[in-house]
Amino acid sequence: MSTTVHNVAKEGFGTGNDLYDRARPSYQPNALAHIRQAIKGSPPLNVVELGSGTGIFTRALLANPDWASSIKELRAIEPSEGMRSVFSKTVTDPRVSTREGTFDTTGVEDGWADLIVIAQAFHWCPDYDKACAEFARVLKPNGIVAFIWNLEDRNRAAWVAQLRDRIEKHEQGSPQFRLGLWRAAFSTPSYQANFEPQEENVWDYILPGTRDIVVERACSKSYITVLSPQDRQKVIEDIEAILQRKEGLNWIDESKGVFEYPYQTFLVIAKKK
Repeated sequence: MSTTVHNVAKEGFGTGNDLYDRARPSYQPNALAHIRQAIKGSPPLNVVELGSGTGIFTRALLANPDWASSIKELRAIEPSEGMRSVFSKTVTDPRVSTREGTFDTTGVEDGWADLIVIAQAFHWCPDYDKACAEFARVLKPNGIVAFIWNLEDRNRAAWVAQLRDRIEKHEQGSPQFRLGLWRAAFSTPSYQANFEPQEENVWDYILPGTRDIVVERACSKSYITVLSPQDRQKVIEDIEAILQRKEGLNWIDESKGVFEYPYQTFLVIAKKK
């Protein structure tokens, strides 16, 4: 794996990727449609997915009616061998290939891509200027980069805020999305020379949640994965205590233990000049 990968990501996503694939939510159709509408080129389209992980975003894209017949080829690039292994098992479309690479070393030829998409990953980028230069090199004229994240919405439920406060104590200095460090990319020389000012959109939605979903989603986070078994068990016990207090918990079906899990999708579109 490349040494340009953050240590917490390298260790946390090196194993346990079946849990990651099972626990993390997929991507909302309105966000996928927005990405499609932002592309000026006509199909069939060439797509590069950076930090493709286990294929959660890839599968959503391939299943979406706005995208299913629009893709000519999708090249999924992921530094973690463990994640690529799960990806290869879960994504079998013949238009899709997967390879090792990073944000600034994609191995994709000049001017190949209509779209570069980075789902749930760009906050791990170690060098924003080099990455933006690579994006500009790989994209066709008028191509776009789509940065997308699914986020638990701590502002719409007290229990989610308490959950985030508890698990964020273990972040170990990792550059998580909420810190906004990734925004520095848009001020780099490579970005400003090659891209229009970024466009941002946020969508609110509700997912069904259960005790198991909340626990597994927390345990799939890289900085929780690297904890000792004892510390990870303490996190699980704290999560269960938070859920038992039921502060801001809205039931979908209490008899089945299903409640509302508030989420947001955050999407940034960068258009090449």
